[in-house]
Amino acid sequence: MKSVGRCLSVATLICGLVTADYWTNGAIIPADFVVSDAQARVGRPATPGSVAGVARRTTRRVVRRSTIYVATLPRGCSNVVINGVSMWSCGGAYYQSYGGRYVVVYVD
Repeated sequence: MKSVGRCLSVATLICGLVTADYWTNGAIIPADFVVSDAQARVGRPATPGSVAGVARRTTRRVVRRSTIYVATLPRGCSNVVINGVSMWSCGGAYYQSYGGRYVVVYVD
């Protein structure tokens, strides 16, 4: 019975502190006590500041494949590289080889 009473008194104390902190807009319990600053390191693949991660994400956003396939390229196409992706430029349209065919690629 003593342990139940002790648990109830601790729970009541914690609820009282949280309620008082809410009423005083965080003046009782500082925010850095509960949540510390993020420790992101530049150079790791998962961090937003990483050059490799940024290049990967930008390439995904810029070059999009469509569902339009052609068997052969039109005449006068030239091979270009955009953001590390090799594709064919044919009069304003872009194509990328895929499985013996060419898929229309949109560059945004």
